[in-house]
Amino acid sequence: MPEAAASALPCADRIDRVRLSLVFLPLAAPVSDTKTIGRHQPISEVAFLFAEVGTTEGHRGLGFSYAKRAGGPALYAHAKEIAPQLLGEDPNDIGRLWEKLAAAGMSTGRGGLAAQSIAAVDIALWDLKARRAGLPLAKLLGAYRDAVRCYVPLSSAALPELVEQAQRALASGAGGIMLRLGHDTAADFERLRALRERLGDGVPLMVDANQQWDRPTAHRMGRVLERFNLVWLEDPLDAYDVAGQAALAAALDTPVATGEMLTSLGEHARLLDAGACDVVRPDAPRVGGITPFLRIAALAEHNGLSLAPPFAMEVHLHLAAAYPGVSWVEYVDWLEPLFNERVEVRGGRVLVPDRPGLGLTVSQKAVGWTTDHIEFTETA
Repeated sequence: MPEAAASALPCADRIDRVRLSLVFLPLAAPVSDTKTIGRHQPISEVAFLFAEVGTTEGHRGLGFSYAKRAGGPALYAHAKEIAPQLLGEDPNDIGRLWEKLAAAGMSTGRGGLAAQSIAAVDIALWDLKARRAGLPLAKLLGAYRDAVRCYVPLSSAALPELVEQAQRALASGAGGIMLRLGHDTAADFERLRALRERLGDGVPLMVDANQQWDRPTAHRMGRVLERFNLVWLEDPLDAYDVAGQAALAAALDTPVATGEMLTSLGEHARLLDAGACDVVRPDAPRVGGITPFLRIAALAEHNGLSLAPPFAMEVHLHLAAAYPGVSWVEYVDWLEPLFNERVEVRGGRVLVPDRPGLGLTVSQKAVGWTTDHIEFTETA
C-alpha cells in the first residue's frame, strides 16, 4: 500500500453515512449486447449499484456502477462488505480511500467485480467534492471544452430502417454514427457502403466489430474498410488479444479503438504499452471509478491517443470534457429514466451541464425499481 495510506491529516468534515441500493432498470425494448452478438439473448434490463455518500457537514455525493448481464447482486454484495470502511474518513482523500477499499477486498483482485463495486463509491466521492466546490465535475477536473462530440450507435436493423435511424439521430443533434458489424462480412460491407452513400462523406462514421473476428478476418476486413474514411474501427478482436490488436493497429490507416471491456488500470496500461490502439475507450464504472479513469486518461494523453468512453454518458461527458486531446462520448439514452435531469445535445455535441457535480438526482422511477438497499452510519 502507498505510504500515504498510513496517515491522513485531520479534517472537520467526515463521512458519516453511506447508502447502497440495487436497482434494476427495465429497458423499453430488448437490446442486443454489442459485445456478445451471437452468444446471448438480448438484454431486457440493466442492474445498477447506486452509492450515496454523506458527511457530517451535510455534503452529499451520488455515484453508480452497473452490470448488463449477470453480476448486479454480486456488485451490491461486495459493496456492502467494504463500504463501512469509509465511515469516519475524510471525503477529500479519494485516492487513499480507493486504495483502502481495494485492500478490504484484496482477495478478489483489483479488477472485475471488485473494481466495479468500488466504482460506485468513488464516483460518489468525486460528485461530492465537485458539489461542495459548487462546480460541475468537468470544471473541477479542469475542463478543456464545454461540450463533447457524440456519436449514436445504431441497432442491428435492415438497411432502410438503418438509414432512417442514422438520419433521425443526426437531425436530433448527434455528431457521428456507429454501425455494428460482426454478423456476416459481405453483408457488413454492403450495409456500410449504402450508409456512407446515403449520409455522404461529411458524416463521421465509426464501426464496431464486437470482438467477433479472428486475426486474419480483422486484417482482411480492416483493409477493405479503409476506403470509408472511418473515425475508428472498434474491437475487431478479442478485447484481451493485445498482441493481435497491436499488429492490426500498426497495419491499418484506420484508427483502432478498444478498451471498453477492460476492468482495471493495469489492463489498460498493458494495452497502451503495446501500442494496441489509437482510440482508448475506458469505462469509468467498469475500471473502478473516476480515480483509475483519470490515470488511464493520463496514459492516453502521454501516448497521443483519442479518448472515447462508452455508455454512462452522464459521467463520461465530464471526463471527456476534461481530456486535453480529441474526445468523444457515446450517446446512449438508456439511463435517462434513472435521473430527474436530461443530457442536452446540440450541434453534434453533448453539453456539459452547469449544475454542481455530475448534476444528477435520482428519479422516483429509480426508487421504485430498487430491490434492496442498506445504509451504514457512523456511531457516536
